[in-house]
Amino acid sequence: METKTFAELGLSQKVQDAIAAAGYTDPTPIQAAAIPVAVTGRDVLGIAQTGTGKTASFTLPMITRLETGRARARMPRSLILAPTRELAAQVAQSFEKYGVNHKLNVALLIGGVSMDDQVRKLDRGVDVLIATPGRLLDHFQRGRLMLMGVEILVIDEADRMLDMGFIPDIEKICSLLPPRRQTLFFSATMPPEITRLVDKFLRDPERVEVARPATTAKTITQSFRFVPDGEDWVKREVLREMIREKNVKNAIIFCNRKRDVAILLKSLQKHGFNAGALHGDMDQKSRMETLDRFRNGEVTLLAASDVAARGLDIPDVSHVFNFDLPWQSDDYVHRIGRTGRAGREGAAQSIVTPEELKSFKEIEKLLGEKPLWIGEPPTEQDFAEAGKRRRGRGGRSGRGAEAKGKGPREAGRDREPRRPEPRRDGAKPQPQAKTPKPAAAPSKPLDPRREERRPAAAAQQAPRARPRPVESEPKPAAVSAFAGNIPAFLRRPARPVKAAGE
Repeated sequence: METKTFAELGLSQKVQDAIAAAGYTDPTPIQAAAIPVAVTGRDVLGIAQTGTGKTASFTLPMITRLETGRARARMPRSLILAPTRELAAQVAQSFEKYGVNHKLNVALLIGGVSMDDQVRKLDRGVDVLIATPGRLLDHFQRGRLMLMGVEILVIDEADRMLDMGFIPDIEKICSLLPPRRQTLFFSATMPPEITRLVDKFLRDPERVEVARPATTAKTITQSFRFVPDGEDWVKREVLREMIREKNVKNAIIFCNRKRDVAILLKSLQKHGFNAGALHGDMDQKSRMETLDRFRNGEVTLLAASDVAARGLDIPDVSHVFNFDLPWQSDDYVHRIGRTGRAGREGAAQSIVTPEELKSFKEIEKLLGEKPLWIGEPPTEQDFAEAGKRRRGRGGRSGRGAEAKGKGPREAGRDREPRRPEPRRDGAKPQPQAKTPKPAAAPSKPLDPRREERRPAAAAQQAPRARPRPVESEPKPAAVSAFAGNIPAFLRRPARPVKAAGE
């Protein structure tokens, strides 16, 4: 029997009133399945693709359960861990919306924000603590936070935590929490490391899976554009064509590297597009301002790295473009999940270069259907040679292979840097005329470097060589023959011996 309304999910009346005030009437499949279990206090393992309403599926039952009780200073009653600052801030906004009829104290611990303000909130006592793992551990290690009072733990976007290297932090935080707690664990995919984490920290969880792991929404039209020349400037030109051809209301354009985001932003602005950027090197204030401008329509194109791929709830994004195909097939699902949210229709278009055909094959397996190509698709030969065309980082002009001394162009590439050397013969004859100076030295051409040092050595030895007595004529001749080659400190002990002989 399927639940049809929020009134049947076991939520309190105050929470139901807040849901109605927000304009929602029917729960999504993940909400309908997870909320009744979470309200009872049982652990939940939720598996659902992005854009299915996962945030409300844990915030609504949490608010209901936290209606009774009171927070104490520096001892939060519940903890929500999110992988990125943007996702954490979004969860905080969700509590503001659904907790409008409650007096819950909510604190947000993320980087890029004053720690003093965060400490003041912790000192007053918080019912809901929303944090990124790094900032939470920072406060804990400074003695500003105690975790023994946590009743409910939520881990959101767990597979993203794995990608970002937060699993050791998550394990440490879980070990600091009381064992008798409720854990709500949400992830879009279930790789082995996440499964191990679930087995370790969840107690007999109810598994709620509303879609096959890492599947894309059916409301998204997906297409691919093959670009045989993988140079970045060609890809930027193709991207501009794709944007102009489609009725793009707004779009997120994903790159694999932060530096490429900056280059793409500059290119888009140069060609008259209204664009902004979002990547991990930006400070928190700039990131939030850019997101707000994109949500409000002040910016229509958002060039972004994968920091924006997961968890961001921007309701009405018409297009997603993959300037670079993601390295992991699961990331493709999360990227294109920024469009087609909550049943809306969306479009996702990806540029594919010869070097990315291997990654494309993994994405094709994930999709489980024949891909739609714009223009000429890659040939069988292109696919056959995909693994052999690793031309450096991201397929940029073959630098990787040449740096290792591989490839048929090696000889030609090696000769090119040496061409400027012969130019000195014609362009600067004077410096070469000055180099034969050692030729003016005595006639024995033993070693030019030693000959150059000879005048300095002779200048030091000249005053000391005169007091020598005329005892045996052959010896001065032998010494003078090799004076330029024997260091002065080796000849000093010889003088006292001769003086003693006199």
